[in-house]
Amino acid sequence: MYEVPDRTGMFAVVTGANSGTGKEAARRLAAAGARVVLAVRTPAKGEQARDEITARHPGARVEVRGVDLADLATVKEFADRLLAEGTPLDLLVNNAGVMHPPTRMTTADGFELQFGSNYLGPFALTLRLLPALLAAPAPRVATMSSGTANIGRIGFDDLQWERRRYRPGASYAQSKLANLMFTRQLAVHADAYGWPLLSTAAHPGFTRTNLQTAGRNLGPAKPSLTSRLAAVGQLLPSQGVEPGTEPLLYAATSPEAAQGAYYGPTGRLQLVGPLGPARITRRALDPAANARLWTESERLTGVRLADYAEAAPPRTAGDRPTA
Repeated sequence: MYEVPDRTGMFAVVTGANSGTGKEAARRLAAAGARVVLAVRTPAKGEQARDEITARHPGARVEVRGVDLADLATVKEFADRLLAEGTPLDLLVNNAGVMHPPTRMTTADGFELQFGSNYLGPFALTLRLLPALLAAPAPRVATMSSGTANIGRIGFDDLQWERRRYRPGASYAQSKLANLMFTRQLAVHADAYGWPLLSTAAHPGFTRTNLQTAGRNLGPAKPSLTSRLAAVGQLLPSQGVEPGTEPLLYAATSPEAAQGAYYGPTGRLQLVGPLGPARITRRALDPAANARLWTESERLTGVRLADYAEAAPPRTAGDRPTA
């Protein structure tokens, strides 16, 4: 099992931390000494998760704050509150997501739900929290992608599935490819500005969480294709939450994790097994596409990197501390 290094004195935010990989990541970060904010859409569920964590780890510093990544106004409120406190943020874990709602649904801002919740919300949150991240000596942003990124396509001419026939799996894959492209482009920007920020990504393989079922229960109907895919999933190798969270924890805390790198299970079909480097699809290795997606994301969210680029003095790569 991957052992999280001592995080005493560090401050972390984990989105989607009320269950699954988010709760497990928050638990192990708190157990290693970090002060952890559970950033959740439903505070009552976050409070239950907090109580479970503190019951296992008395003295753990865990707090709950509400944020809905499908509503950019709450993203701003969350970030503004944290920035007002003036505490440097050592780690942001972009873990929250929704998977396979059977019908096309939209966020509070009118974005297709999976693209908005899984990608645009975390994009806006990360940029808004940059001042706090860049106030830390060795900040890190770890973003959860998925093995489905390998089959994802970015539909630049129809990102919101307004003209194409909505397909839950393809929409999810697009959002998770976008997460991986974001990770790579954030690394490019960090290096260009000389920031000490490390941008990494991970995927959990096939980890048994409520993510696979919660999304399918959204909307008025459950299409037969979605049901058949769920049945097929039961035949694939899968693993529990503890091993499934290890690639994300490695990306978030290991001193060996590299800028722009991607981690996941290395066992059968890369769905289970020990963590290690994961293959990055060529679509996320295209600098022009990554830059184009970033520019489009700024336009859609109204949150621009340039507004935060001077949040910290530039530093050279050689000045980057290790953590």
